[in-house]
Amino acid sequence: QVQLVESGGGLVQAGGSLRLSCAASGRPFRTLRMGWFRQAPGKEREFVAFIMWSGGSPAYADSVKGRFTIPRDNVKNTLYLQMNSLRAEDTALYYCAASGPADDSFSRWGQGTQVTVAS
Repeated sequence: QVQLVESGGGLVQAGGSLRLSCAASGRPFRTLRMGWFRQAPGKEREFVAFIMWSGGSPAYADSVKGRFTIPRDNVKNTLYLQMNSLRAEDTALYYCAASGPADDSFSRWGQGTQVTVAS
């Protein structure tokens, strides 16, 4: 059973940076793609970024392009979200998600980590 565990959330001032981590446990871990989503209070969960686990260009939501990157470590089975130039509107619960090995739909989710940006 694959489990995803996020970490790295916290309180940061606007303009600051945070790096979230998502560690995938369970052997073997196979996925087509992993990504990050977020949900702000009173809003629906929205896509932030994803990357194909085998490589290739990542995809980003327009709201985070140029500020966020999504590096990965295939050896450690860990996905990251590097967030720079944070804004108050980035405040949300951030979730990590992974697809299965043969289906690119996000079927496995972490419990979320809170990011709060103070303006």
